Amino acid sequence: MHPEFPQEGIIHLNHAAVGPWPRRTEEAVCQFAHTNVVHGSRDYLQWLRHVDATRALARALIGAPSAEDIAFVKNTSEALSMVAFGLDWRPGDNVVFPVHEFPSNRVVWLAAAERFGIEAREVPVGPEPERDLLAACDGHTRLVATSAVRYDSGMRIDIQALGAELRARSILFCVDAIQHLGALPFDAPGCHADFVMADAHKWMLAPEGIGVFYVNPEAREQLTLQEYGWNMLAHAGDFSNPGIEPATSARRFEPGSPNMLGVHALHASLSLLLETGLETIDHEIREHWLHLEDGLRSQGCRILTPRGRRAGILTFRPPVDDLDALYARLQGYGVLCALRGGGIRFAPHFYLTREQIDRALECVAEAIRENAAAGVR
Repeated sequence: MHPEFPQEGIIHLNHAAVGPWPRRTEEAVCQFAHTNVVHGSRDYLQWLRHVDATRALARALIGAPSAEDIAFVKNTSEALSMVAFGLDWRPGDNVVFPVHEFPSNRVVWLAAAERFGIEAREVPVGPEPERDLLAACDGHTRLVATSAVRYDSGMRIDIQALGAELRARSILFCVDAIQHLGALPFDAPGCHADFVMADAHKWMLAPEGIGVFYVNPEAREQLTLQEYGWNMLAHAGDFSNPGIEPATSARRFEPGSPNMLGVHALHASLSLLLETGLETIDHEIREHWLHLEDGLRSQGCRILTPRGRRAGILTFRPPVDDLDALYARLQGYGVLCALRGGGIRFAPHFYLTREQIDRALECVAEAIRENAAAGVR
């Protein structure tokens, strides 16, 4: 068992939904709370320095050139909304995105289409989603939005190839990276992304209520601000200054007081990921994924996630008729997972042990046997 994750009675294979905190994140939150109780806001300037330090860690995670390219947001949906409602859409514009995206990356574009009179093109995608998305673009396509990794099937999109072609066509590129960041290395400039956003509560192993938002400096001025406040100003902290000029950095997307509790927690979680190394994390997740794949296939399960496009998610269909009942049995065994994409979704993180993975496979086998026995009765 990993010392940062002293979990009891569970095998956590649900990092694509809500991940657990590491021990250091618990300690950071408790220490911050204790400081508040004992010393109040005495150390507020130190807290602000902690915001800067956390922004630097987020920059490293996302591969941004500068910490000034990173804003903290409440969640992915907020950042997506900033893009959808911040662009100066023109008559005849369209936005292209895959069909059956997670609602966060679908509803904002449909709402923008209704608000601004643009066309929202939901594109059916097959084994080569990049080709399908590009084929749906034309001279009026203003932006393409996609998840870096599908939440249901776990298919990884080749955002480098897609982004390069979109850049060549002068089409903006928006990437929902919530199923990527923390599980795989990420290179924001390398994929030519203009906007990248992700909640911290999945693979980043941090709390809900805080996320990261990367904005390419070249695209920053293209977003009309929807929210204003003291913290997004160029002269934040100079409260007597009557100006309303926004910061030139991505801090312009942070209108008010920081989520200090969330920042302290996120700093601790990101420190673990970066200390471990994203290449190491990717390798460990890959080993878990392949071991699960082999074990599940041997039990007659059909793997729905294409191996050549895997990230952290493995979605499979067991040989049973009652998928809900089998899922409930797995939950009862303490195997945390999800029902997604017509199957069971496993999402193992780097810290799990081979013994835990093998135990999860045993639980699947037992659940299949129980399901079959229940069918006979």
